[in-house]
Amino acid sequence: MNEGLWLLALALAVWAGWTDWRSRRIPNWLTVPAFFVGLGAHWMAAGGAGILFSLKGAAIALALLFPFVLLRALGAGDWKLMGALGALLGAKVTFLVLFGTVLITGLMGVVQITRLRKWREALANMWELVLVFFSFGWKAHPKINLDNPGALSLPFGTAAAFSTLVCYGLARL
Repeated sequence: MNEGLWLLALALAVWAGWTDWRSRRIPNWLTVPAFFVGLGAHWMAAGGAGILFSLKGAAIALALLFPFVLLRALGAGDWKLMGALGALLGAKVTFLVLFGTVLITGLMGVVQITRLRKWREALANMWELVLVFFSFGWKAHPKINLDNPGALSLPFGTAAAFSTLVCYGLARL
C-alpha cells in the first residue's frame, strides 16, 4: 500500500487516539475530512477502482461496528474514525486494524476491571446485556450504555491508534 496513505492513516489514528484518551470524544472535523481524503487519494491513484477499494474499506468497518453504535456500546466518533481509517487503508488492512483494536480494547477493559476490582459487577452487567438483547433486540440497555456517566468507558480511538501502529509495523517486516 502507498506509504503516504499509511502515514495519513497513522496521523489520523494517533491524533484521534490522543483526543479520545483526553476527552473521550473524537470530533467530526477530524474524521469526516479524513474519509474524503481517503476517497480522493485512492481515486487519484487508481480511478474508479481506487474509489471502490476505499469504499470497501470504509464499509467493512462501518457495517461491523454499526450494531454496537445502535446499542450505545460504541460512540459515533469511534465509528466514524474506523470508517475514515477504512477509506484510507482499504478492506483487508482495515479488518486487521479493527481486529487489533477490539483485542486491545478488550485488554484495556480487563485491566480496568481488575484495577477497580469490579469483576462481579462486570460479569453481572454482561449477563444482563445478553438477556436484554435476546428479549428486546437492538435496543440500548437503559443503564448499561455510554450515556450513563457512571459506566466504565474505554477510549476505543486510543486502541485504534495502537492497532494502526502495530499493523503498520507488521506491514514493514
